[in-house]
Amino acid sequence: MDYSKITTLGELKQTGYQPRSVKQELRDNLIKNLKNKVNVFEGIWGFEETVIPDLERAILSMHDINFLGLRGQAKTRMARMMTKLLDEFVPVITGSDLNDDPLQPISRYGHDTINELGDATPISWMTRDERYSEKLATPDVSIADLIGDVDPIKAATLKLPYSDERVIHFGLIPRSHRGIFVINELPDLQARIQVALFNILQEGDIQIRGFKVRMPLDIQFVFTANPEDYTNRGSIVTPLKDRIGSQIITHYPKSIEVGRKITDQEANIKPEQKENVSINDLAKDLIEQIAFEARNSEYVDAKSGVSARLTISAYENLMSAAERRALLNGGKTAIRVSDFYGVIPSITGKVELVYEGEQEGPGIVAHNLVGKAIRTKFIEFFPDPEKIRKQKAPNPYKTITDWFGNENSIDILHDFSDAEYEKALNAVPGLPELVKNHQSKIDRSMKLFLMEFALHGLTEYSMLSKHQLSKGLQFKDLLSSMFSMPEPGEDLDDNAFQ
Repeated sequence: MDYSKITTLGELKQTGYQPRSVKQELRDNLIKNLKNKVNVFEGIWGFEETVIPDLERAILSMHDINFLGLRGQAKTRMARMMTKLLDEFVPVITGSDLNDDPLQPISRYGHDTINELGDATPISWMTRDERYSEKLATPDVSIADLIGDVDPIKAATLKLPYSDERVIHFGLIPRSHRGIFVINELPDLQARIQVALFNILQEGDIQIRGFKVRMPLDIQFVFTANPEDYTNRGSIVTPLKDRIGSQIITHYPKSIEVGRKITDQEANIKPEQKENVSINDLAKDLIEQIAFEARNSEYVDAKSGVSARLTISAYENLMSAAERRALLNGGKTAIRVSDFYGVIPSITGKVELVYEGEQEGPGIVAHNLVGKAIRTKFIEFFPDPEKIRKQKAPNPYKTITDWFGNENSIDILHDFSDAEYEKALNAVPGLPELVKNHQSKIDRSMKLFLMEFALHGLTEYSMLSKHQLSKGLQFKDLLSSMFSMPEPGEDLDDNAFQ
């Protein structure tokens, strides 16, 4: 159908157009997509067997929806993607504030225009994106913002008495008629404002001051809420929850693989970064593991959650840490384990700490999370030091630890060139052999990464000590570091907790 040629109500009637409610429209289009195996929620990873089927069932049931979940769980994104289930275009009476359907007008303007012009009533076509509205619930949101109020300027301009309904200025909800309306962080909405939504959800009616205005609004409501809000800032009043057809619980990625898909998709990695910095799969896994460790950490508030934005920002910072080194040294470089100290700023602002965490401090907690991620992944590449101790098995790390035990140490500085980096790692007897014996089929950059990774892993298993310098890291024997003061350039606090 060529919508541009249909410009009047009479022409629209000739096409056989029949009005549909927005919920019916969503349902019909979802049915078509399911039959044709089309996934409109493409790019929402990890919800394929849980959240998305729940959402599809809610749409088929023609329910209003509440997404309940911790921050960074794609709640708003899914709400915005629901527009793909709307028709590409729908007709509206030209000039209508409330998107009046030409065959089912609800506003005074719509009725008056059709009564005056009949089949000559001009119509326009709304795109699906124009039918989406969103409001962040904040304590200062008023009933006038959402529903409407009397506009004295409008009354004066049109010379109308306040008893005339044409003096009403409609809020966001009536202006979202025939579309999707989203309220983010619903519990932050004051209880008295939530009460004002009762009639709209149940009967589709609105009340504005003393006016007898009955408007059968046609809206697909979608709400988002964080369970933490129920105790910290507010709550969803029970009668409102009762009127929301489906409450869908979201969750974080349940595996490293799913987390990596999300991070790869969302991270803003520049083309020149991809060209100048190479990154291996283990480094990507470590980024995701940091988030898993944070979600299980005794120092992090589990009720607050750990957003997927942490891993996205951490990945971006990791690439930038290596890019900075490449720019300083010229040429290209590969990700190093020491680059993970560049992701600390991505962690400290994205985790809510419990009392014990506040006592430790966000910086130390962030360092600990990186360390725990390294410890968890270490045993996937090298023998478990704990098992070696318990079983008194041959120790593959003895050559390395003995060398450090003879008062040797190495520095890994952040700005080391690739040649300096390789020379420092090769200076540790037994380290190249360790990697060769347990991970032989790897390229040169991965070999160097695993050599440094082994040193970090041995510190996490208390076989070596690691100290933060102003320009990098220093690895030493564990026992000797306990009886020595930090050297110039070392940080006393980091020395204490490593």
